[in-house]
Amino acid sequence: ILVNKYTYGIRLPVLDRKIIDVNDPQRGEVMVFHFPEDPAVDYIKRVVGVPGDQVEYRDKRLTINGRPLSYRENGTFSFETGGLNYVTGIVYQEKLGEREHTAMTIPGIPGFIPEQLGSFPYQENCTYNEDGFACRVPEGHYFMMGDNRDGSNDSRYWGFVPDRNIVGKAFFIWMNFGDFKRIGTTIN
Repeated sequence: ILVNKYTYGIRLPVLDRKIIDVNDPQRGEVMVFHFPEDPAVDYIKRVVGVPGDQVEYRDKRLTINGRPLSYRENGTFSFETGGLNYVTGIVYQEKLGEREHTAMTIPGIPGFIPEQLGSFPYQENCTYNEDGFACRVPEGHYFMMGDNRDGSNDSRYWGFVPDRNIVGKAFFIWMNFGDFKRIGTTIN
């Protein structure tokens, strides 16, 4: 994955401190960031909530600030998980802000698994139940989700990404040994 480290500002290389603010991450962008639970690990996820947003995910549908996202089914996708287990997911187009992207859910898997919930700063901004969750994104933080919604370890479980953890905006797939067709494609 190629990442533009200057999209969201210029940072001092060693201190990783922002010295010039350029742009803020926008809903729908794909961002690389230092994982809040282990900053030595870089993660890549889609920005779903920006500071001040109310993010809800109930019955596998996203709602931002009380507005359900535009959604249309676009077929299925089958893939192999560990061993010889094949799973078929429902693929759909989702519009987040001005960006439309492909996402997937897997029938039979809940949209939120309470046993995976960790403890994190600002957790009091969230409420959880068997249908899903609702979280208010604190200032200076972002709410991130993976496009494979039922197979993603994301903000639902480990919380918000602080601005200081941002590495940059992902924009290009340089190499993919798992799917050669994705080599040389842009990231939407």
